[in-house]
Amino acid sequence: MEDGPGPGAGGPVPRRRALALGAGGAAALLAGGGGLLGVRSGRHAEPRAHADGAARSFAPADAAAVLAGRAAAVRSGDRTAFMATVASAPAAFQDVQSRMYGNLRRLPLDGWRERVAGVEAVDDAAGVAVVRVEVRYRLRGFDRGDVARTRHLSLAPRPGGWTVVGDGSSRGFRDDAEIWDGGPLTVVKGRASLVAGDATGLADIARRLDAAVPVVSGVVGKGWAQRVVALAPADAALASALAGPGQSLGQIAALATAAPSAGGGRGEDRVVISPGTFGRLNRLGRGVVLTHELTHVATGGASDRTTPLWLIEGFADYVGYRDAKIGVRAAAGELRRDVAAGRVPATLPAAAAFAGGSARLSQAYQESWLACRMIADRYGEGTLAQLYRTAGRVPEATALRDVLGLDRTRFTALWRDYLKRELT
Repeated sequence: MEDGPGPGAGGPVPRRRALALGAGGAAALLAGGGGLLGVRSGRHAEPRAHADGAARSFAPADAAAVLAGRAAAVRSGDRTAFMATVASAPAAFQDVQSRMYGNLRRLPLDGWRERVAGVEAVDDAAGVAVVRVEVRYRLRGFDRGDVARTRHLSLAPRPGGWTVVGDGSSRGFRDDAEIWDGGPLTVVKGRASLVAGDATGLADIARRLDAAVPVVSGVVGKGWAQRVVALAPADAALASALAGPGQSLGQIAALATAAPSAGGGRGEDRVVISPGTFGRLNRLGRGVVLTHELTHVATGGASDRTTPLWLIEGFADYVGYRDAKIGVRAAAGELRRDVAAGRVPATLPAAAAFAGGSARLSQAYQESWLACRMIADRYGEGTLAQLYRTAGRVPEATALRDVLGLDRTRFTALWRDYLKRELT
């Protein structure tokens, strides 16, 4: 796609903090919460138990021994030992596990543990027990702590002990989605980035993220990790599962989120790249998108529930567009048309304006971006950053007063005048 006036074209987006494509070429982020919950692909039939064993004799310790062997095999690189734990499973499930093992070995894992977190079901008739498994891992050089994910495995007794015969999908149990659930992974490590996936263009993503780090640090400071993990699946369903339950990324180009931490707290930051949509962006759009998402990583925007959404999204857009050679009117096409028609917004966008069904979704992000741009133009970029930090600790009205010396009424009036001046 040739470089045009803006990052991309518009379309519906899910309710999630994510960079989408506005019809006028503007970048838009959606807000939302929730953890990363996905589904395993396909269902696998678990065979009945042999006559010399019965599921009713199952104890968690039986599964613990199998899981310990699997984890040790992943850490040591022993494919034979890993596949031996699923030797009695249907061929389709063995293929899934073989691909998963290969993907895990391509990732820079710093530790890998699987433990029984609970027994979900014991089916005496089928001779199968389903266990909930907690997986803990971290990506070396990027994660500060262990990521905790939930998986499900079905086990059945065989001579010599219990063995894995499937997952829990046929009994309705869902796994947390992970990048290793996709096709054969490629892993690209940049100076400050780690990009993993089976989509195309991973090296370009890493290069752009590396270039975005000093841009983001130039605005927010260097008090963040200054590194990022990006996930780039080729499968749209997996990308949606990484985004959250019930989500369809549709026209979303990328999003910032956090993988749950084993110790609680903020979690480990991830940027999810949407297949197809990201590839349709021009060069300018890709840079804006990734710089925008990296700003959320640097500021904790994916898990921020305190700072007003207009400031979270507007600040990320401000950093994303900061060094982009694109005019305000081109980047804020929808809002420009509204202002030209005399429809100047009366107030800053409320949280509801960022919901996926909002009729003025693109305008909400454009309004927020221009509010932050106005602050930087009028008071300086450092003051904008100070306002962002302050608004995460105190109410919005207090932050506006303490940092800008304005009440919300006066701030809104200045912003409305700025919109008319910049867009007409």
